[in-house]
Amino acid sequence: MNNKIEKNLLKAIMLSFIFTMSAIVLTISLFYYINTKESFDRQMVLYENEFYEKVKANLKTKAMMVKDILNYNITNSNLSKEEQREYAIKLFSTFTFEQNRSNYIFIYEVLNYEGGDDFAIMMVNPNRPDLFGRLISTNDTDVNGKRFREIFLKDINEKKESFVTYSYKKPDADGFIEKLSYFELFPEFDWIISVGIYIDDVQEAINIKRKGLEEEIKKQIFQNIILFVLALLIAILISTAISNEIYKILKNYRKQVDENEKELKILNKSLEEMMLNIAHQWRQPLAELSSILMVIKLKYDTNKLDAITMEQKGREANMVLEYMSNTIDDFRGFFSSNKEKENFILLELISSVISINKNVFYLNEIIVDVNIDKNIKIYNILNEYQQVVLNILKNAKDVLLEKNIKNPQIKIYADDNENSTILYIEDNAGGILISPINKIFEAYFSTKNDKNGVGIGLYMSKIIVEKSLKGKILVENSSLGAKFSIVIFKDKI
Repeated sequence: MNNKIEKNLLKAIMLSFIFTMSAIVLTISLFYYINTKESFDRQMVLYENEFYEKVKANLKTKAMMVKDILNYNITNSNLSKEEQREYAIKLFSTFTFEQNRSNYIFIYEVLNYEGGDDFAIMMVNPNRPDLFGRLISTNDTDVNGKRFREIFLKDINEKKESFVTYSYKKPDADGFIEKLSYFELFPEFDWIISVGIYIDDVQEAINIKRKGLEEEIKKQIFQNIILFVLALLIAILISTAISNEIYKILKNYRKQVDENEKELKILNKSLEEMMLNIAHQWRQPLAELSSILMVIKLKYDTNKLDAITMEQKGREANMVLEYMSNTIDDFRGFFSSNKEKENFILLELISSVISINKNVFYLNEIIVDVNIDKNIKIYNILNEYQQVVLNILKNAKDVLLEKNIKNPQIKIYADDNENSTILYIEDNAGGILISPINKIFEAYFSTKNDKNGVGIGLYMSKIIVEKSLKGKILVENSSLGAKFSIVIFKDKI
């Protein structure tokens, strides 16, 4: 009788244990699913917002490219204003940024900034060639009754640019589809340059991301459920003593996972920083390369492309590409202690950096005054020193343009003594208004009003000078503007 009671008691305990463990597994699985679902929704909202901001930035960049081409033609061509307009209309009527995409350029010539039925003439619209040369009205609406032209004209009058969403006919598609367009005024021709993208193209990219995350979450949930079930079976079969040992093993395993996760986060942060800096360093060389290609195209279109020009522009392009390649190598070895130093002439290095950026300075009428003794030499890491100089020059150029300084100028000079070599880079943009002034060296701090700057250039310059070059970088306000000093100590070489 007692044996039967014991067996029934053991059976009841085992059933209670199995029921309890099953309930725990189901609860944990449900809790994990709910938390994962909430995390997924938060990630998708964040991703979608960030994606749309990137789309807007991309549209704005493309409009800027169009303006750069127009400004270049105005500055460098011998054509009359009317011939320049005709050339631009012909060029942009077939101009595309990406193959197999529905985005394109369209341009209005404004007749009346107050709007109305005679607001503008459509000059370029590959999607609607029937509108070419016709009057465009701000009173027209899309299929939803939205006066989108009235909206963007109001923004143009107030801030020279506008983002507007509206419904429009998509090429090779039935019906009307929501479209996001960026409009920017080009006052020289009274043109409104517009670049747009259809929302379904944006949503397609977002849906791909969503589908990928959903598959990953399903996989994770399935894997966790399998692990929970296995844990339940093991808990039923093993003794209390073995359970304690397994607990120790799992605890050590979790500790190792946490350590690996911590290392992975550090690695991801380093990679993210590296990619931001590569993008930051490539922005100016890409602009330079674009200028070279535009010169070649312009001379080709006007039958003035001779062998000498082609060879010269080829050399300039190779210099820019070599710099971009060196940037990759520089960042790849940035945290490595195995860096070779070499002797280099300071004036030659400065001349090389200015040569890479000469078209950018020329097009923006920035005078770069260099006064450096040709005998000054530095023994250090050439590429990283060059990178710091490029960062500071780009920062000076951006400030001069942002403040619209008349007669913009950058002075570069040096002081060489027995203890150190100091390179000075000084602009005439009026100085830095931030207090304390050294705040500009903080990571991700930016003074750019357009919020396109990542605020990483001067921070990385400080890190490079102090950690790699074993020197100091200083900034102060002179009588003209900001004055940066790069100090390389000879006794620390």
